[in-house]
Amino acid sequence: MTALADPSLSRAVLIGTASYLHLEQLPAVEANLVDLAGELCDPTVWGLPVQHCTLVADPQTSSGMLDPVHEAAEEATDTLLVYYAGHGMRDAESADLYLGLVGSREGIGYTAVAYQHLRGALRSARARRKVVVLDCCFSGRAARTLSGSGLAAQAAVDGAYVLTASPRDRVALAPDGERYTAFTAELLQIFRRGVPDGPDLLDLDTLYRVLKARLQAKNRPVPQRSQENTVGALPLARNKARAGERAPAGPVLAADVRAAAVATGLNVARMLRAAGNTRDALPVLRLALQEQPPAGQGNLLAVQLELSDVLAETGQIPEAITVLESAFQQVHKAYGPEAVEVCRRLADLLQESGNHIQACEVLKHALDLADGTLPGR
Repeated sequence: MTALADPSLSRAVLIGTASYLHLEQLPAVEANLVDLAGELCDPTVWGLPVQHCTLVADPQTSSGMLDPVHEAAEEATDTLLVYYAGHGMRDAESADLYLGLVGSREGIGYTAVAYQHLRGALRSARARRKVVVLDCCFSGRAARTLSGSGLAAQAAVDGAYVLTASPRDRVALAPDGERYTAFTAELLQIFRRGVPDGPDLLDLDTLYRVLKARLQAKNRPVPQRSQENTVGALPLARNKARAGERAPAGPVLAADVRAAAVATGLNVARMLRAAGNTRDALPVLRLALQEQPPAGQGNLLAVQLELSDVLAETGQIPEAITVLESAFQQVHKAYGPEAVEVCRRLADLLQESGNHIQACEVLKHALDLADGTLPGR
């Protein structure tokens, strides 16, 4: 494989449980999610569109954790990446791996999500390649489950690569006072600085080898891997260390940085909203909107949609309408899901504010787009 996984045909679901009612808190998990999403969406790393990267923070139910995975599994045709950070648990009655929810209790599997259910979502995925990254205790059990040993061979996931933070009977590590968990900290470091003696594109096997060497050198839990077919050769990220040797920063890099700033701002805002901090998300989204990346980059439309939602939720309807009208100007000549979504939301707000005639005009425009009856089409 000589090219990156196609971002437009790929999806990522990043799941993290930082807050627990009955287990030790893991504050580093929140930073894991936000910053890992920022790296995956960074055009200088992978360039995954923000709308293709779903963050699931502090899920409270099995459906809250797994529904986004099933949705992404339906949409992805190239690569599906699922990441989980939080408490990994063992049930007192079995050797299976369970993924912690907010209300999970130690040793009681039915209060968490059995890994086999996540595995089921992966088995039904349309994607040619599936990548699972588990930053939790006992995560090596998942690698063993997919390795084809014993009865597990019957449940193996075709085309899957599993990267885990610890062996099957070892705990992972969330060092006190550090921003990230030990495993994800090293993964982020690789994305941000690259591997000086590595290839131009970092494949999964290279990521694993570097992670293992660096964590061993720090006397931290050693990651494990398991793979089906040749997924380990899949290039997942650009090697920034190699890119820096070939070309200095210039106008193209500046554009990439602006696009990355927009992507990161959107992910931070979504994390804040998921944590109930809707008002704190407002200034983040406004800053992201000011970046104005080049046309077709930076997911600016996604920022506008997110900002209009927050404004509407906080009662600032006129400003929400203004934001959507600006978005409408970008999409009003092209039919697609973004254009339909902008029209729908704008019409709803216009209707709510009493502008019924304008709302009807916007909806008629959406119908004309769908029918291809606009002038000049």
